[in-house]
Amino acid sequence: MLFGLTENILAQNKNSAKKMSINKEIIGQVSGEDVFQYTLQNKMGMQVQLITYGAAITNIVTPDKDGKMNSIVLGFDSLNQYASNENSLMGSTVGRVANRISNKKFTLEGKEYTLSSDIHGGVNGFDKHIWKAKELAKKNELGVEMTYLSKDGEEGFPGNLSVSVTFTLKNNNDLVIDYRATTDKATPLVLTNHTYFNLSGGKETKALNTELTVFADQFLEFKDGSMPTGKILNVKETPFDFTSPKTIGKDIEKVQQYTNGYDVTFVLRNQTGKLALAAKAFEPISGRELEVYTTEPGVVFYSGNWLSEKVKGRNNVPYTKNGAFCLETMHYPNSINTPSFPNTVLRPNEIFTSQTIYRFLVRK
Repeated sequence: MLFGLTENILAQNKNSAKKMSINKEIIGQVSGEDVFQYTLQNKMGMQVQLITYGAAITNIVTPDKDGKMNSIVLGFDSLNQYASNENSLMGSTVGRVANRISNKKFTLEGKEYTLSSDIHGGVNGFDKHIWKAKELAKKNELGVEMTYLSKDGEEGFPGNLSVSVTFTLKNNNDLVIDYRATTDKATPLVLTNHTYFNLSGGKETKALNTELTVFADQFLEFKDGSMPTGKILNVKETPFDFTSPKTIGKDIEKVQQYTNGYDVTFVLRNQTGKLALAAKAFEPISGRELEVYTTEPGVVFYSGNWLSEKVKGRNNVPYTKNGAFCLETMHYPNSINTPSFPNTVLRPNEIFTSQTIYRFLVRK
């Protein structure tokens, strides 16, 4: 099995001394080009798997309250599934512009650009390309830096854009994602990661009983297709109020009209560009808790509304609607067409940087 961590390995991790390690292997080819998988393990036994196709997180294995190690993200067993049109951006790095751009068009420096799609960077966005990768090792952490050159005109975007995404696993069970980009022509840029979390470790087929807290008092109003209207609304007395812990399922039926569930951008309290806590998720059966820190001004909460039983995930288990959730740290959707939103234009001689931390904890 390419992407599964076997029960034997998990048992060894639980019962034996852990060593920091990084393993690299070829798992196949896409369009004749090799795709590599990296497996990182820290001293606590936590493991993270990454592939160079889509710069994707394919597996995260963490302990529950009893110390049992399980996978807590959705994934596939084969490279072919990741490269298919039904991969739901599974764990992928999303760009050049994540989320939505209205009417597939924007105007920048007096020129109108037409894109191949209005969502997630185009028909062949960053999630559908093979990235270059190199291993990074320091005293108390291991990492993989992935790089990609998005050429001028790709999917309709201007400028040659050089992007790097570095995934670092620390011994305190932090997974740190650092983004960096430069361009030779002004271009919009919104990067994120699209990992689907189910913190139960397979004990729950749905994530509706997970308690979510989002450190945001406002959200972006949206219309059909989750396209923002440009208005910023207060969460108070709405189904989008997660200012105190609330299960994902409690009010989900109240937000079905346009999105079949939650697919909303929160305006985080922290707008400083410095790292701050954005959200927490707690799964009561496993005791696992996820904290999300980011330098970004927003986080998109998606409740897996379009996951389908027709698609088989890891270990050939069918996906289910609301079987996992995403917390995508990013600038706001359609910012390029909404002047009042924070700037998403990267210009020559500027360097874009952003950091997100997924911190994995356990409540006893």
